[in-house]
Amino acid sequence: MREDILISDFVDFQDELDDYIKNHIDPEGEYLHKLYRATNLHLLYSRMASGHVQGRILKMLVEMVKPKMVLELGTYSGYSGLCIAEGLPEGGHLHTIEINDEQEDFTRPWLEKSDYADKITMHIGDALEIVPKMGLKFDMAFIDADKRKYREYYEMVLKYLNPDGYILVDNTLWDGHVLTKNHPDPQTASIQEFNDFVASDERVEKVILPLRDGLTIIHKKK
Repeated sequence: MREDILISDFVDFQDELDDYIKNHIDPEGEYLHKLYRATNLHLLYSRMASGHVQGRILKMLVEMVKPKMVLELGTYSGYSGLCIAEGLPEGGHLHTIEINDEQEDFTRPWLEKSDYADKITMHIGDALEIVPKMGLKFDMAFIDADKRKYREYYEMVLKYLNPDGYILVDNTLWDGHVLTKNHPDPQTASIQEFNDFVASDERVEKVILPLRDGLTIIHKKK
């Protein structure tokens, strides 16, 4: 970057770049667009929804891996779940878990009225309690839940993930706060600890994409 470019110029440039990317990838789709708009109008922390770019990446990653069984921790408004379900092969299924029962009234109708309703099962409750009782093995998982429990979620998911399976973990750069040492925020500290642990975990291969707030792709070795 040139030294004479101001921070404000960079912010404007980034916004333009984001728009450019959106205009040069597959469209969001009318149903997802309506859901994203409703998320922003009716829910707090609407930024938690994956959105257009990440949604298309999730769909494409699912198409590449071709998982038969997918687990999602953190349903929120259902945006990411619908993108995952869109990419599933024939016979594929998504189990998505949301711990906040107050979220169900908004999210469940969006899932059930979608074209992928038969590919999605929504669970309400604590994933750490629900998943062990399912009796299922998964080929892919998407973790986007309580950041303070990322390490616990990771270990649990890895246990029920088939060899050669994939784990996608959202928000692993946390607006760049991961660069701050001894950060007082417990969520930031938890993400830092999680990133450090995964980086040294020889059971998996891993890469962090600087997409939105950071997306880590983890591959469980055979």
